[in-house]
Amino acid sequence: MNIGPRGTAVEILNEVDRGAFAEPLLDRSLSGGKSMGPRDRGLLTMLVYGTLRMRGRLDWNLRRHYRADYDAMETGIRNILRIGAYQAMFMDRVPDYAVVSESVETARRMFPGREGLVNGVLRGFLRGKGRRQYPDPENEPAAHISAFHSHPLWLVEKWIERYGVSETRALCEADNGIPPCTVRVNRLRAERKPLADKLRSAGMRVFFTPVSPDGLILEDAEIPLRESSFVRTGSIQVQDEASQMISVLTNPPRGGRVLDLCSGIGGKTAHLAEIMGNEGEIAAADINRGKLNSLRRIAGRLGISIVKTFVRDAAQDLGSSFHGGFDRVLVDAPCSGTGTLRRNPEIKWRLRPEDIPGLQSLQTEILGRAALYPRKGGLLVYSTCSLLSEENEDVVSTFLSRNGSYRPVAPHHEATAGLIGPDLLFRTFPHRGGMDGFFAAVMERIN
Repeated sequence: MNIGPRGTAVEILNEVDRGAFAEPLLDRSLSGGKSMGPRDRGLLTMLVYGTLRMRGRLDWNLRRHYRADYDAMETGIRNILRIGAYQAMFMDRVPDYAVVSESVETARRMFPGREGLVNGVLRGFLRGKGRRQYPDPENEPAAHISAFHSHPLWLVEKWIERYGVSETRALCEADNGIPPCTVRVNRLRAERKPLADKLRSAGMRVFFTPVSPDGLILEDAEIPLRESSFVRTGSIQVQDEASQMISVLTNPPRGGRVLDLCSGIGGKTAHLAEIMGNEGEIAAADINRGKLNSLRRIAGRLGISIVKTFVRDAAQDLGSSFHGGFDRVLVDAPCSGTGTLRRNPEIKWRLRPEDIPGLQSLQTEILGRAALYPRKGGLLVYSTCSLLSEENEDVVSTFLSRNGSYRPVAPHHEATAGLIGPDLLFRTFPHRGGMDGFFAAVMERIN
């Protein structure tokens, strides 16, 4: 049964509600067996990410036109309504009658017998389109930001306490924007300027990243970037500029020994190897064997041969053979991901405030274990893609209070200028420099 881009979007959102991530599901739909033209591919991407980003505002309005318990509604029906409401609120080219008719048709195909419910709720929603009411921004700033800028209230309240109302509003607004398509140029395969010229010749608009020495921002690609020859041949790797900067400030020496303690699928691992000129040794450890398999495939495509992988739990001692043996140790810790909500908007709907203490405890344990591995004079780098102090400053402060063998140092790279605070900590934000939100601390082992 051909359910079209709207039906496919509903299927993806249903899977996301069951715990999946949108990006791999979209990649599968766009590059798999389902035949879609460029217009439908663009529509599918817009519906999935747009609905996830603005889900809070959509739900705020939809629940006012449903007489029963909106939160108890069947997931698929609720996602049909969200997609319809998103089109009505944010896609000017879609007339109201088309929003209703397409949504009803999607319900008829996927949930026979529920067309009347979809029709009634959306018609009520559209009748009230000119009378949207949100909490007062002056008297209830957190509630207003949460409803209008589509973020969970508990997270908005945390950010207001840390950054203030105006900064939090700007941050949440930036989270709902479409992030740039940023790639890392593989130093082993290409130089940035000549490769930029080739990408322009292929029809793309290309800009140099303002901070990362290895990044490019791409626009107007005619085919999905992941299917391009530049990715297939290993000339570029998709990676946000802030993420690139973690490897840059780690500053691994050519020919040195590096431990990437929570490597995942290896975006930063590969960048470290490229900075090292593929000379030396990188030990990449992760608890997930499947991610390490992906790392090895990525390394092979990028022409990297110095990475050795180890299935290990970073919260446990890796063993005496790892002690004191590395010039650099990177702990890119598992975290809430609150700095990447532009790219992974589903995170804000599944993360709970009670999750944070557990993450903080794990991060503290991993960083404490990591203290064993650098040599004297070596560097230990702690990073997250979180914008919560519990996972960042608090973890580093606890570590330093327990480990007199380490002192914080400023990263030795001119590219980090302006991103390092007086406390020597590295921070980026979506609303300030257009990058994902990242945090890092560089610490030297002094004895």
